[in-house]
Amino acid sequence: MKLSKRTNDNRQLLDPTKSYEIQEAVELLKEAKSAKFDETVELHLRLGVDGRHADQQIRGAMVLPNGTGKDRTVLVIAKGEKATEAEEAGADFVGAEEMIEKIQEEQWFDYDVIVATPDMMGLLGRLGRILGPKGLMPNPKSGTVTMDLGKAVSEIKAGKVEYRLDKANMIHVSIGKLSFDNEKLVQNIHAFLDEILRVKPAAAKGTYFKNISLSSTMGPGIKIHKSA
Repeated sequence: MKLSKRTNDNRQLLDPTKSYEIQEAVELLKEAKSAKFDETVELHLRLGVDGRHADQQIRGAMVLPNGTGKDRTVLVIAKGEKATEAEEAGADFVGAEEMIEKIQEEQWFDYDVIVATPDMMGLLGRLGRILGPKGLMPNPKSGTVTMDLGKAVSEIKAGKVEYRLDKANMIHVSIGKLSFDNEKLVQNIHAFLDEILRVKPAAAKGTYFKNISLSSTMGPGIKIHKSA
């Protein structure tokens, strides 16, 4: 298969056998030939854990210091004063049973995150087969099942990202846009890696960060050096 000029140029720019320091990896990603739109920058981690065991599962959320560069649409499932709290915090959609019916009957997915109060999870749980595969089901570990709706919505709008170990023992997360200043991307990467190190399972043995790479939507993958 013939490779594009962009792919060939990027291959000459990078040494595939080398792992780069974070600052250098960000600089190389910026130098690589990119698309005409503002690409998302992503971090990919292969960890030295076995997610088949409950004591080695990793899941959580954090607010990146410089946000993600993406305006996330938030749906809040709540009633009464809590619904008002969510609206005041900037939630894009707020409701209770009527929102659940809309999702079920219209297959409505015009939002990025669902936040719910604990008392609404009994009803929302019925949509597990619809929301689960899309990664939209609220979860206490990610802070999306909570009574503090003001804080939850504000953090999501400020650049909160959720992370979860997949079946290949990998974590994938968006950490900004290619248009970000280099230092902002570096800060976001360091903050996220520090978070993953903080939640390292006690049962994890040996090398924790097996492989880390940085990429953009259309750009090359760049290996990052990080010992742990």
